[in-house]
Amino acid sequence: MGPDVEACNAVMIVVGSHLRAEERDRPLANGLKARIEHWREMHADQMDVPLTPLVCTDLWYLNHADLQRRPTICLGGPGVNALQAINANQSDDEAAEQGEDRPPEALEPRVTIMIDPDYTHLRVGIWGTDTDLTEKGIQLFEERYLDDYLRACVTQVEPKTD
Repeated sequence: MGPDVEACNAVMIVVGSHLRAEERDRPLANGLKARIEHWREMHADQMDVPLTPLVCTDLWYLNHADLQRRPTICLGGPGVNALQAINANQSDDEAAEQGEDRPPEALEPRVTIMIDPDYTHLRVGIWGTDTDLTEKGIQLFEERYLDDYLRACVTQVEPKTD
């Protein structure tokens, strides 16, 4: 199946297997992968474990349980990424349980970053209502969260699973 995702301390970057995702989101994922590799090089002297970003599709990810135990950054909206659709539905279910009303996201331009600010669960979802806004979401994630997120990835002893 490729590299041992546990041994290399993989950080999964998941894009949809939809053609639009391959065309638009995979290049963004590869850019994020390069920035994570750069971060790893800049902090190599502070890490006791390797950190390897791997880009894969939602179908590959959802069909391999060992990948689902790794820290994960999911790119692209629920319309093109099955993992994002699952995550978005879970968030909507949780919001409904808490009595929150959420406006429909279909027409209003926006960026969504789903992240646990305590970094207990190392799953992140990033998308925009178009490619430019998805790219903006990735930039915001990098500026505000990437350093802390990656530090949590290399210090978390036991990856959290749902």
